Amino acid sequence: MRVLGIDPGLTRCGVGVVDVEPNRTATLVDVVVLRSPADLDTPRRLARIADGLEAIVEEHRPQAVALERVFARSDVSTIMGTAQISGVAMLIAARRALPVALHTPSEVKAAITGYGRADKAQVGAMVARILGLDAVPKPADAADALALAICHAWRTGGAAGAAIADAEAGAGAAARSGRDAAGNALTPAQRAWLAAERAAAVSGAARRVKE
Repeated sequence: MRVLGIDPGLTRCGVGVVDVEPNRTATLVDVVVLRSPADLDTPRRLARIADGLEAIVEEHRPQAVALERVFARSDVSTIMGTAQISGVAMLIAARRALPVALHTPSEVKAAITGYGRADKAQVGAMVARILGLDAVPKPADAADALALAICHAWRTGGAAGAAIADAEAGAGAAARSGRDAAGNALTPAQRAWLAAERAAAVSGAARRVKE
């Protein structure tokens, strides 16, 4: 699965593309931070970010788009800019019939580090480790975009269609053995996520029994 992760922002918009195998091994394809100068009016700033997103989608042809879910903050201008860029990204994806998923910051942190309240430094360090990078992508918007892409791929099993079911079916065995189907050692984040999947499966089964 090739996923485009977007950390939306009007001044800085982090964009990361990753390929994730069915065994959840992730590989960096591209990462960039799109910028728009504050001295431009909002329509032209949106157009500049949109042009960048269009170019990245055309070049890398992702199969899915992952966005950070917008939350209310004290800075109204920040909320507006984030929401506007999110809308632009959704429109670009919709025109290409690409599925769009929204993930909260805590979901991303839990998927990447195993802890929903991890700080940006911890997330960045784990992103670099997962992707086998020598350094943490800078600025933080870049690392956040990659984390979104990885989170989405892992939440869907790292592949589309039947591979999703296969990944979910093997989650329990992988979590117990500490290795994926290919025999590779799982990262701490992968082990944490597989454990969460197992817990969710048990909970769902318990609910069905009660019903």
